[in-house]
Amino acid sequence: MRAEAQNRVEAIEKSLALLRQRMNWETVPHRIEEFNAMAEDPTLWDDPDRAQKLMRDRQALVDAADRYKAMAQELSDNVELIEMGEAEEDEDVVSEAEAGLKSLQERAGAAEIEALLNGEADGNDTFLEINAGAGGTEACDWAQMLQRMYVRWAEKRGYTVELQSEEAGAEAGIKSVAYKITGPNAYGWLKTESGVHRLVRISPFGKGTRETSFASVWVYPVVDDNIEIEVPPNEIRIDTYRSSGAGGQHVNTTDSAVRITHMPTGIVVTSSEKSQHQNRDIAMKALKSRLYQMELDRRNAAINEAHEAKGSAGWGNQIRSYVLQPYQMVKDLRTAHETSDTSGVLDGALDQFMAATLALDVAGKSRAEAAGED
Repeated sequence: MRAEAQNRVEAIEKSLALLRQRMNWETVPHRIEEFNAMAEDPTLWDDPDRAQKLMRDRQALVDAADRYKAMAQELSDNVELIEMGEAEEDEDVVSEAEAGLKSLQERAGAAEIEALLNGEADGNDTFLEINAGAGGTEACDWAQMLQRMYVRWAEKRGYTVELQSEEAGAEAGIKSVAYKITGPNAYGWLKTESGVHRLVRISPFGKGTRETSFASVWVYPVVDDNIEIEVPPNEIRIDTYRSSGAGGQHVNTTDSAVRITHMPTGIVVTSSEKSQHQNRDIAMKALKSRLYQMELDRRNAAINEAHEAKGSAGWGNQIRSYVLQPYQMVKDLRTAHETSDTSGVLDGALDQFMAATLALDVAGKSRAEAAGED
């Protein structure tokens, strides 16, 4: 076997070994049997929330086990093909199997990173907020571009995206938008996106000049029912008001809205749905999630840099630059990972950046240390 192929095999084996360790592979069949037994309990659906969580956890374990077995089998098959091709001096067979190893190495590496999503809330659903920053109308348009990018990314992963609130820009784009994104490890992946995102391009608004715009992204986990977050009534102010919007695919145009302000922290959350009762429930869940995120940050700042990145959306605070003029480049300033495929990134191809940031966190490096190595 050629040296490059042998190196790929060793890298894949290393990734698969980590997956086995993270899954505690020897216990997987027993845990699946336990899930199946609980799923057959006729009283399970008396508590729909508990039942849905159990079924999600069971499916996540089954999917992880199936993925591991499929990759292990694919590795074995490709190694066997290479040996057969070399024995028969069939270069086409060898080349095809080596290409298969290359693809498998990428997928196994991504699975290895995902297996490291073992933070307290990494497996949770998530809230995602985008706010236009410095740059006026340009920034509002940039915020809308980010909105599209994250919705595309989530949909490609099969996640469910629910609009929580949205405020249109004065002339174009959006001032702010908030989503709830539901799916396996939604928070674990998206937490890497918290921070300020910078865009450089020729203005699309008739100026013909190169403009720099900023928008901030903030990600925080949906709090599970088994995590108690106490919010004393005297610490919040609840305002109800009439909601309006320009309409369209991603804009609510309902008549009622609720805004909750947490006075000790200054956190403000809003919701615009048909029912004021539903608004209040959604907004309280979002507030508890924000407070929980703050607690996570205090416990382990190395896992999540949300507060470090939450500074003003302008110069000096950005985590990633998207340059469309005078050249094409997206570069993450924490990891130095970059690509010239700007259109692909803006269409939701974010996994490469997320994986690089997760790997950085696993290595235990701070943002400053990473920047110093660039």
